[in-house]
Amino acid sequence: MCYKKEYSKWLLSEYFDSETKEELISIKDDENEIEERFYKNLEFGTGGLRGKIGAGTNRVNKYTIRRATAGLCEYIKKSFGKENNRIVIAHDNRYKSREFCIETAKVMAENGIKSYIFDDLRSTPELSFAVRYLKCTMGVVITASHNPKEYNGYKVYDSNGGQICIEVADNIIAEINSIKDYSAIKVKSYDEYLKLNMIEVLDNSVDDAFIDAVKEQIVNEDIVCKYAKDLKIVYTPIHGTGLMPISRVLNECGFKNLSIVEEQTIHDPMFSTVKYPNPEEISVFDMAKKLSDKVGADIIMGTDPDCDRVGLIVKNKKGEYKVLNGNQIGSLMVRYILENMNGNIPSNSVIIKTIVTSELGAEIASKYGVETINTLTGFKFIGEKINEFEKTNEKHFIMGYEDSYGYLIGTHARDKDRVVSALIICEIAAYCKSKGISIYEYMYDTYEKYGYYSDKLKSIVIEGKKGVEKISEIMTYLRNSDPNEIGFNDLLEIKDYKNGIDGLPKSNVLKFIMKDKSWLAIRPSGTEPKIKIYFGAKSDDSIEDSDRKLNSMYENIMNIIESI
Repeated sequence: MCYKKEYSKWLLSEYFDSETKEELISIKDDENEIEERFYKNLEFGTGGLRGKIGAGTNRVNKYTIRRATAGLCEYIKKSFGKENNRIVIAHDNRYKSREFCIETAKVMAENGIKSYIFDDLRSTPELSFAVRYLKCTMGVVITASHNPKEYNGYKVYDSNGGQICIEVADNIIAEINSIKDYSAIKVKSYDEYLKLNMIEVLDNSVDDAFIDAVKEQIVNEDIVCKYAKDLKIVYTPIHGTGLMPISRVLNECGFKNLSIVEEQTIHDPMFSTVKYPNPEEISVFDMAKKLSDKVGADIIMGTDPDCDRVGLIVKNKKGEYKVLNGNQIGSLMVRYILENMNGNIPSNSVIIKTIVTSELGAEIASKYGVETINTLTGFKFIGEKINEFEKTNEKHFIMGYEDSYGYLIGTHARDKDRVVSALIICEIAAYCKSKGISIYEYMYDTYEKYGYYSDKLKSIVIEGKKGVEKISEIMTYLRNSDPNEIGFNDLLEIKDYKNGIDGLPKSNVLKFIMKDKSWLAIRPSGTEPKIKIYFGAKSDDSIEDSDRKLNSMYENIMNIIESI
């Protein structure tokens, strides 16, 4: 693609509005910025679009949203026929999310596909639920999840409510790539499509059904009935979609002692109270900790903008705040759920996790005779497994989870659900309170019973065209190097998922497994300009010994990457 030619086309064409042209004129003297915005079309990956908001072919704007939707429409019509197709669309609080939602619906309507949209922002797990509940052909959610405020995105869901699989994504990508002329995508006004009933704004019935489905996932009714009222909770939605569903479900289940960070209930697309709207970042909880000190909270929870991730802060015996990571939370959920099934665990039960998730949950599951199934990174692969089990009745699904704060208990959705996760976390906290311990102490009791596991994630952000090249160079170097020469002297096995192994689809992931069962995995992010390195270590002796192994691996791989 000739970026200068595309830039001129956007400036001169009558199709693009004045706001877009003013933005492009403002960068006319910045050759690097023009190239970055126009050297390619924004890529539609296996889940959809994600990128910086702005004018240009390599940005998220109403025109790239229209193009993606036009391609999706063609896929729908070719795959499902031209009649009786319906789609449901949700969005978060990000800049232009509502506009992009409406643009998606307009393009759908112009192609004869009816859209259901919500009256305001809704969470990603509710969108996943709504696809199934409304019996839609597909679904779309406008969000960039936990990315910085400059980003927005577009995720596509299949009729099962899960993120689209690789084969479907490839077919949609082919349709999108066939659209060369943005101006060929025509739309009418939003009001016109409303009158034609091609766009319908949903009432609260979907909300009610979703909340009811979440409440059904309570593990131990007695614990909730007896102790929910005593648990003191601080919660922050970090300006996003979690406020309504989480506060509602907790209140309706008896967790009445809920304090919410009011400053972060505002649907602020600038996320002005935090640096990044990511519950994996401890700094997003600064306001929550102050509120917790005031009310004497037992736990602090926070969800990202589209409410598909939840972070958790708890207290130790000394009353100090401690952060539990995604692997720890997931492992505790596995333990609590299996312990409270009171021996009524079906013989074909499974938990599902990703290949970069800690092995602690799998160790716990094995003690209860429960199988662990591994998938590639991305909750869509967990969703696919749930669909498979639902059709064949071969396995009984208990829960699925991943290291990046993603969990699903129940089959009401096919994507990670922070609403049900928040409910189960509060149930675990109530259980711990009934025993006179904190969740933090429950975590260490788990280590003593099942082994000491340490884990860590390192993300290296490398933006722009050069960043893509650098990430590729790192992966090539590690893939082609002698393990002994790069410091992996106690290596047991290398798993290269690029070749399609362990019955999984091909993926650009390398995993190094050591003789002591420590491991590290490295992969480029599928949604952000970064490369991710995952570390896992285990000791039978102490958490300090496990941490030592972890830090040794970390120092080794970081020295290698810095030398490339």
